[in-house]
Amino acid sequence: MDGDFRHDFVHEPTALKQYPALVLNADYRPLSYYPLSLWPWQEAVKAVWMDRVDIVAEYDQTVRSQRLEMRIPSVVVLKDFVKPRKRVAFTRFNLFLRDEFCCQYCGSRKDLTFDHVLPRALGGVTSWENVVAACAPCNLRKGSKTLRASGLSLKKTPRRPTATELIEIGRRFPPNHLHESWADYLYWDTELEA
Repeated sequence: MDGDFRHDFVHEPTALKQYPALVLNADYRPLSYYPLSLWPWQEAVKAVWMDRVDIVAEYDQTVRSQRLEMRIPSVVVLKDFVKPRKRVAFTRFNLFLRDEFCCQYCGSRKDLTFDHVLPRALGGVTSWENVVAACAPCNLRKGSKTLRASGLSLKKTPRRPTATELIEIGRRFPPNHLHESWADYLYWDTELEA
């Protein structure tokens, strides 16, 4: 390593974030697609040292201690399979992901919040089947009214998504940075076009 790179790498916190490791389950699929399962390089090195993962791909950059020098892992695979969750947690993030980060009334992707289709004031509950992503203007327009009274209509009927559905939706929203060493592991199980 040259001196400038070494100084920046050690003393600049943002430099340390430039070398995340893609974490694959023992079946070589990412633990999650959205957000993409990434570890900071320090966690990846620690997992290698503790023999919890195998290194599949590496960056050109190295880290060293007094006794060891190693290239920073860019893709690691867990030695033990982690069983994926079947039940999808009802969270704001998962709700927005289910609705593909757009208002279910007008399609806008700005100023997203969530809305109870049947307002709580009228007995509506907070559930997958009654809550949708909505932009602030549509949410204000609807207020505590029913769909009919507000003049709004839904783009699709809200329902509980499966874990597989959220994974497929998440694949459509890649992170801002994708290292070239990750490409072979992100979409290997996608059906090929004939």
